[in-house]
Amino acid sequence: MIDCFERLGLPRRFSLDLTALETAFLDRSRAVHPDFHHSGSQGEQAAAEALTAAVNEAYTTLKDPFRRAEHLLTLLGGPSAAEVKEIPPAFLMEMMDLREEIERADAAGKLKYEKAARQRLDVLFNGLVPLFDRGDLIGIRKELNAAKYLRGILRDLRDA
Repeated sequence: MIDCFERLGLPRRFSLDLTALETAFLDRSRAVHPDFHHSGSQGEQAAAEALTAAVNEAYTTLKDPFRRAEHLLTLLGGPSAAEVKEIPPAFLMEMMDLREEIERADAAGKLKYEKAARQRLDVLFNGLVPLFDRGDLIGIRKELNAAKYLRGILRDLRDA
């Protein structure tokens, strides 16, 4: 498996300094970008294009907290969503209530719920930091399952 942290020269941890991520991305991008290899052979240019795509993918993965957590969990040997399907029961009840409220809401209300759901997602991601620190791979998976559910609610709100 490709290690996006390694690809960008960053420490393998969930909590990342986004400025350092951006700097690492720009540095690696400049080093491998095809424009800097235009006088090379076709093979060198193709390799530069492939490396640029890989650096872009690493950056995209690490910039998104959900994708970063999924990637790190995989690197740590944690369970997949297919292996552990549980969502914390209290969270599930909260989301069922939220869905009912959203169904009854007008457009302004839906905007309010979208903002609240984004804030709830931020809280959930912040809660992953201690789980990663403790190495609680099952707990991380359950929280990522919850995050996926919440992202689905956000998608539905945007599409409504």
